[in-house]
Amino acid sequence: MAEEVKKKRDRGLWFREMKSELKKVVWPNKQTVLKNTGTVLLCSLAIGACIWIFDFVATSAVQMILNVFGA
Repeated sequence: MAEEVKKKRDRGLWFREMKSELKKVVWPNKQTVLKNTGTVLLCSLAIGACIWIFDFVATSAVQMILNVFGA
């Protein structure tokens, strides 16, 4: 019984500490979020394009090699 009460106190303490820490967080404003979102999307598109180009070149090279050796 005493352990159960201790667990409830520990849980309550954890929630109080979590609430206290969340109050210290400096949340970004809308402009910063939009800027960061745009950066992530742009980088994702750039990396996707690089992967697509590499895949196209690699596929073309493999097909060329297979055509040369008649496989």
